[in-house]
Amino acid sequence: MTLKQTPDFSRRSFLKGSAGTFAASGFSALGFELMGAAPVAAQSKPLVVAALATPQSLDTEFDGSLGTIDMIGCLYDSLIAFETVPDPAFDTVRREDVADYPELPGNVNIVGKLAESWTVGEDGSWAEFKLREGVLSNWGNELTAADVVWTWERKFALGAIGGFFTSLLSMSGPENITAVDTYTVRFELPQPNPLLMKLQLNLYNNILDSTKCKEMATEDDPWARDFLANESAGFGPYRLAALARGQQAVLEGREDYYAGAPAIRQIIYKEVPTSATRVSLLQGGAVDIALTLQPLEIERLASAPGVVTETVDASPMFWIELNTAFEPFDKPEVRQAMNYAFPRTQVLEAIYRGNAKPMTGAMPDIYPGFKPTAEFTDDLGKARELLASVGLGDGFSSVLAYNAGDPIQEPMAILFQTSLREIGVEISLKKIPAGTFFNEVSGRTQPMIFFSDTPWCPDPGYAMQLYFDSETFSNYSNYANPRVDELLGQAALSADNAERFAMMAEAQELIGAEAPWIFIAYPGYTLARRESLKGFTYYTSNNLRFQDFSYG
Repeated sequence: MTLKQTPDFSRRSFLKGSAGTFAASGFSALGFELMGAAPVAAQSKPLVVAALATPQSLDTEFDGSLGTIDMIGCLYDSLIAFETVPDPAFDTVRREDVADYPELPGNVNIVGKLAESWTVGEDGSWAEFKLREGVLSNWGNELTAADVVWTWERKFALGAIGGFFTSLLSMSGPENITAVDTYTVRFELPQPNPLLMKLQLNLYNNILDSTKCKEMATEDDPWARDFLANESAGFGPYRLAALARGQQAVLEGREDYYAGAPAIRQIIYKEVPTSATRVSLLQGGAVDIALTLQPLEIERLASAPGVVTETVDASPMFWIELNTAFEPFDKPEVRQAMNYAFPRTQVLEAIYRGNAKPMTGAMPDIYPGFKPTAEFTDDLGKARELLASVGLGDGFSSVLAYNAGDPIQEPMAILFQTSLREIGVEISLKKIPAGTFFNEVSGRTQPMIFFSDTPWCPDPGYAMQLYFDSETFSNYSNYANPRVDELLGQAALSADNAERFAMMAEAQELIGAEAPWIFIAYPGYTLARRESLKGFTYYTSNNLRFQDFSYG
């Protein structure tokens, strides 16, 4: 009889395999020391992460994938950052302080990063930042105001993700950002804007080393797109040592980082596509962090020796788009009925396993200005009444599309399908390949489709303009309400948060009543880690910043 060999999930075996795959990929010049095969005493212990995927690009103008956002917060710094505070649920966790502070500039509690001080106009139309002197990039070039100006010039020129930011700030052109002197940069907007400071805090508003980028630019590529897709040119605590897409990325801590070298000098970010394998690697001690796990796996890890799981309240939202361009979803009564028919309690218990809260509004409930206006309960009787009120007492037929790449969506769709049959509504389920799923969402081709997203700026105006302005790209439900548009437009011009929040409360009431979504859940953010790893901080961009961690 042949005995099946048990997989070796030890750290030694995993890192040895890492060295081999890198050598086969043309990275043999790095040597085994980089990959963890050198004696532990000769180097600080690396932090090994099992992730769903490696970054596809490192250019924040074009890529917002999971692997990329975990890299960006380590390779780059922004001018300012949110102050952090203890998480109310875990004394081992910190989180960004996104509360509203009317007495502070920009209404936010912030600390300096690349900027050491700042002055903000009372009406939100201008801000001036004094940069730290002597800050070096990973290429050894000193930070100056010219780097900030060039970074924003690039946003205007390429008009992708950065173009969204310039639009939100109603900027007219690169002339809105000027270098006052070598270490002072000024933002001067055409009109007041409440997001001027908050958008500086965004993960993707990092500052580039313009000296290096210009050096790597070409006539055909004046903004160094090719270079920045594969390398970093920033002022963050790590530099990119190697990237083999589909296998792993390696980061090295910078000894010359202006805030001091990070405690953990080396990060090995491994692509491990199967969540069950990520769990096994964490349990076996081969990795220190396992990302993007399923709720049942998180539940089982809670009792695993040497492993800690921490699930914190977070900014992601999960819902079903009800496309108002399709009958009968053009009727608010039908959309309300679908919300009452959705089996939330069963979904939260059986699928999320307690790692999510019911979604009760049109934006993340952890953001300032949130108002719970979509508190739908499981009520099939109410759903029947609403359908009967618009002549659909006998039900109707429709289609619900779901992402084949997300393992929770199919069972959730089946539960919903079963619930709807009790009120005479028959839906067919349409499985969409993961690679084309977003095209179906953004193309607005389906009457009902699952979606999950998070607005990275913790502001009610930003969050609701993103999804409910009738002209915005990401209004995938085709929702249109002239009063909501009016409120969003007025709020975008006011620096008075009390006034803005009152407007946004009214907008949330209207959106909740008209229900363009089936409001499902606020999933928590879970970090599954080895017990020896300390320093977890939750960011509303839902990424990790490895400079926060240490072994203790």
